[in-house]
Amino acid sequence: MIKIEHLSKSYGNLTVLKDISTEIHKGEVVAIIGPSGTGKSTFLRCLNLLDRPTGGAIHVDGQDILNKHTNVPKIRQKMNMVFQSFNLFSHLTVLENLILAPIKLRGVSEQAAKARSMDLLRLVGLGEKADFFPQELSGGQKQRVAIARCLAMDPEVILFDEPTSALDPTMVSEVLSVIRRLAKDGMTMAIVTHEMDFARDVANRVFYMDQGLIYEEGTPAQIFDNPQKERTRVFINRVRTCRYDINSPDFDIYAMNAQIEQFCDKHNLTAKTCSNLLLVSEEILQMYKPLLHDCKLTVVVGYAEKTGQVELLFESATRIGNVLEVGGEEDDLALIIVRNYAEEIDYQVVDGTERLRLVVKKT
Repeated sequence: MIKIEHLSKSYGNLTVLKDISTEIHKGEVVAIIGPSGTGKSTFLRCLNLLDRPTGGAIHVDGQDILNKHTNVPKIRQKMNMVFQSFNLFSHLTVLENLILAPIKLRGVSEQAAKARSMDLLRLVGLGEKADFFPQELSGGQKQRVAIARCLAMDPEVILFDEPTSALDPTMVSEVLSVIRRLAKDGMTMAIVTHEMDFARDVANRVFYMDQGLIYEEGTPAQIFDNPQKERTRVFINRVRTCRYDINSPDFDIYAMNAQIEQFCDKHNLTAKTCSNLLLVSEEILQMYKPLLHDCKLTVVVGYAEKTGQVELLFESATRIGNVLEVGGEEDDLALIIVRNYAEEIDYQVVDGTERLRLVVKKT
């Protein structure tokens, strides 16, 4: 349905999207998640040409929509968009909002447009609100009207830009229920959302966007239960972190320990858990110490709000190897201590960076 190749978007010197290539298939629901400011909404706006891409290609049903001869309004009828701020015409009734575009743009008769629009209002549960004005509706009702107005143009694709972000939490579920129904009916959709449970439930595929890229993509099970990349894992598990950079063997361990203690206090971790963190970090840093003449090391303490896990991460751009796999008698004792206080130990090299990760026991 949609093929994107090497898409980029810049505003002056600010690069928002970087070399994005992907596809969205007919009948597929793609949830787009990630931190604020990573280009999610810009990505959608580029697909609908509300923002003109700086580079790359977008094909919709095989048609290059960036070609100067392309009929862009016609493409927008095929690929419609629902915004977070509703964008209803306040001087028109709900029904008049729905019939305006089919009559003006598609040449549908007023009678046919009204009949179709009433069916759509019933679909979203608002048949009785046809003669109301937008200011007489709640936020959730306005967004459902916006969805019905979008459907009135019989689009093949709907783009949702954070459709629940402007709503009171009590109104979110009514909008998500409508989108779930559209997904069940086979509508092709791309949805920027911060509702993680909804994304897991409704999507066929999930794009995790970060730093202007589709940083990782996969099924909901892959992204939410077994993310392969560190930034994805941190985002999904809502990991809070503190970092300490070590540039020489003579680093200030007291300053680092004070930073870890402050972090533990901020996140209400027990004194025993904090003690475990300090003990494990000191033992592992003793193993790294002979190597710190030639490399720099970053120590990251993380607390995952979603799972409650507490972890230590040691990162180095220099190839050192797994310090837990080398050593003599002195290191053997350190290994016993580390393994006694760590529930999980993992070593890997990702994008040229070595990472030794330990999940520390909480008590």
